[in-house]
Amino acid sequence: MEFKQGDRVSIERNGTVYEGKVMPSMEGYITIKMNSGYNAGFSTDKVRVTLQENNGETVNGGGNGVKECKTRGEKLPEPGKKLPKIAILSTGGTIASKIDYRTGAVTSQFTADDILAAIPELKEIADFKGRVISSILSENMDSDSWQNLAKAVVEEIEAGAEGVIITHGTDTMMYSAAALSFMIETPVPVVFVGSQRSADRPSSDNAMNAICAARVAISEIAEIVVVMHGTTSDDFCEIHRGTKVRKMHTSRRDAFKSVNSLPIGTVDYSTGEIKTFIDYTRRGEKTLKFKPGMEPKCAIVKFTPGADPAVLDYYINNGYRGLVIEGTGLGHVSTKWIPLLRKVGDAKMPVIVTSQCLNGRICDRVYDTGRDMLKAGAIEGEDTLPETALVKLMWVLGQTDDFEKAVGMLREDLGGEITECTLK
Repeated sequence: MEFKQGDRVSIERNGTVYEGKVMPSMEGYITIKMNSGYNAGFSTDKVRVTLQENNGETVNGGGNGVKECKTRGEKLPEPGKKLPKIAILSTGGTIASKIDYRTGAVTSQFTADDILAAIPELKEIADFKGRVISSILSENMDSDSWQNLAKAVVEEIEAGAEGVIITHGTDTMMYSAAALSFMIETPVPVVFVGSQRSADRPSSDNAMNAICAARVAISEIAEIVVVMHGTTSDDFCEIHRGTKVRKMHTSRRDAFKSVNSLPIGTVDYSTGEIKTFIDYTRRGEKTLKFKPGMEPKCAIVKFTPGADPAVLDYYINNGYRGLVIEGTGLGHVSTKWIPLLRKVGDAKMPVIVTSQCLNGRICDRVYDTGRDMLKAGAIEGEDTLPETALVKLMWVLGQTDDFEKAVGMLREDLGGEITECTLK
């Protein structure tokens, strides 16, 4: 009897039982995704395999049962079945990387076609067109990279793509997702996806994340989103709005969380079912618009107790055009910083104030220091994440040289970065 990809099985080897779901396997071997999330591979002539969902029927026993064990190949689309056209744009990152055993380091070197070959289940979901935009780790992304990526997304949509998937390194994915959220109004889903662990590690999350991302790419959610593991198990992925998501852990598979908002929804890995929790823009609701332009001379300044406000002079004297300040709690800095904030305002440099707390909304009207900051020209970032505020500032200053117009735009919700009511 045959087992097939997706079956839940028990594998007995040397008295130890392993349980999990059958993954794509080479002939003569069986690979399973165990409940722990780790992969395990076995030679089929040395184990006993039992189908868990077939009344415990033994389908192979090394030396004790049937000698031959066959794996049915990947399920191909039905003949004549029209699949949605999805563009997959590769920028590099861990989802498109493997271990370089010469150095022991993770290297980014796979193309979009390599990803499709490594995750054949994707071919059941959509008709993919692969394109390499860059092959870099995400710490090497910059404002030029964001604009090149946004341009490629627009080109693919104009060419008829019904959705776009962007494979991206996780460390700066939220910056890129925010940048595209401001630059593009999209009539189709644009989905960022990555993985915390490289494809050749037993606990890799690349396949599940990519498959869930593909489900979102053919869905009705026409926004810039990030799709990543929702828990440490292989049960569902979360769909995060591109301006409200943050990487919250260095290595966990569920590192990405929506901040000051619920995720847009979830994708069930087993069934592909999408559940939504908040309002979102639907497919075809907007026409395609592309507004490139990013001002790179912007920075985040983190306030710390006792910090010398003269640090602001550096940015004034070196041609910077805008600043984001991560203030304490409700968005405060020391009273010693107030004169320098006035100096920044006099230099026509917009200053957005956010909170180091991340969760919650700043309010500079409660205490005297906050009121003085507002009089000095500081702009309340509301519940915007510091990283998103920086990207927003860069984009706004890339659209206009008019200081007052820029300040007005920075106070508006332009890409879902400011919510009307912050979650408690």
